Formats: sequence, C-alpha cells, structure tokens
Amino acid sequence: MAYSESDLHFILDQLSGIPEISHKRMFGGIGFFHQDKMFAMIGGGMFRLKVDESNLADFESTGMKPFTMGNGKGLPYWTVPLAVFEDSQALTQWAQKSIKVAHKAKK
Repeated sequence: MAYSESDLHFILDQLSGIPEISHKRMFGGIGFFHQDKMFAMIGGGMFRLKVDESNLADFESTGMKPFTMGNGKGLPYWTVPLAVFEDSQALTQWAQKSIKVAHKAKK
C-alpha cells in the first residue's frame, strides 16, 4: 500500500475545510481520522473513503469498487472517483459523509 508525500499533502489541502482531521502512517499507507475515528485511507496509490448504506450509492453510481485484501475480503473503504478527488468542494462533501459513517460505526 504505497503512497507519496505529494499525495498526502494534496489530500490534506483538499480537506483543509474540515476541522479536526489527523493522519498517521499505517501498514505502508496512511489513515485519515476525525476525532480518532478513521474515515479515509491512502493505499496502493489510491484515496479511499469509508462507506456504508448511507453513502454507498454515491460510489456505485460512479462505478467505484470496494478495497479488497489479498484474500479477496472487502473492506468498507471505496476508491474516490477522480472527478471528486480533484474538486475540493466535492471531496469535502464526500468526506463529511464518510466522517458520519466512521462516527456511527461500531468499534
């Protein structure tokens, strides 16, 4: 799950309108947190947001797929479409939905 420092800085800049975001390196990637709840990740050069039934249609309607482990097991993190990723306002809206998902998820 590789990433570049430029990826990190770009995402932090795109999400700068959301207070209380932190990040930490995890398993060769980066996890993004809001008040200690993980809502996004960089892995394999892709930025992914946490998904549940409340925001699943956003991702499915753009043809995105969930992140899967080497064993084929899916995780609740889906790749963000490029058009959303490059639009800070759209990315902020999508991230805010994923923040809500993270805060309501069971530990």
